[in-house]
Amino acid sequence: MISQLVQKIQKTKAPICVGLDPMLSYIPSHIVQNAFKEFGETLEGAAEAVWQFNKEIVDSTYDLIPSVKPQIAMYEQFGIEGLKIYARTVEYCKKKGLLVIGDVKRGDIGSTSSAYAVGHLGKVKVGSNVCSGFDTDFITVNPYLGTDGVKPFVDVCREEDRGLFVLVKTSNPSSGEFQDRLIDGRPLYELVAEKVVEWGADCMDGTYSNVGAVVGATYPEMSKILRKLMPHTYFLVPGYGAQGGTAKDLANCFNEDGLGAVVNSSRGIIAAYKQEKYAKFGPEHFAEASRQAVMDMIADINSVL
Repeated sequence: MISQLVQKIQKTKAPICVGLDPMLSYIPSHIVQNAFKEFGETLEGAAEAVWQFNKEIVDSTYDLIPSVKPQIAMYEQFGIEGLKIYARTVEYCKKKGLLVIGDVKRGDIGSTSSAYAVGHLGKVKVGSNVCSGFDTDFITVNPYLGTDGVKPFVDVCREEDRGLFVLVKTSNPSSGEFQDRLIDGRPLYELVAEKVVEWGADCMDGTYSNVGAVVGATYPEMSKILRKLMPHTYFLVPGYGAQGGTAKDLANCFNEDGLGAVVNSSRGIIAAYKQEKYAKFGPEHFAEASRQAVMDMIADINSVL
């Protein structure tokens, strides 16, 4: 699966993914009001607004990008109706030829991880049928429970040719409370990185493993260390743009060939029309603002590769 992402990145010359992380506050009022007229001020109405918002952004950007990353919590907040739209968004993006990284951050004891892995990446037997749940191409995984919690995901990736991005060094300000703690003189994130390499050794897909790593753009010196520790691990890089990470900051996440990382931007793209830089588009043309923001991000990142 990672080889497919690499091919799409090479074709588009865009090492990015668009984070489809919608909040109602990001959605222009005309879309929200139309949804409420049809379904009322209900969870179903909110979910419909999210769907219409997502669809316009995808329609305006899919030809420029290799991948999207919907964050499932933004859909779960609207309950079952939101999860229906999550599934609908995944399906629509795949029909548009995009690879989908489900940002679900799952990780639990073995049997529970197996169920998560089947639900998001694999297939479940229902009577005489075999069905797919959310059918994403990649998901994010939390390694806190160790190998028992990660191995079921790796097994499904190997069986189904799917991919993972395991949290190694995240972009949030308090990530260091645990991730930077020294164990035998080394920071925990380095030890996790070595386990990611170990887990990924049986999941190679060309130059890179289907078991990747989440490495935040907000810690450039650490990403430089991690790139050396994980030369054949693809990085999913959050923290660009709205969280403060710059193109210069994330340059260390890439290998010398310009590959090795896919950079995420969420509200910096989907809510671009709210930024002064793109205000000329206005709420009515929010998707055009998102398209311009994508083009600007691609140019910015390629300028340092």
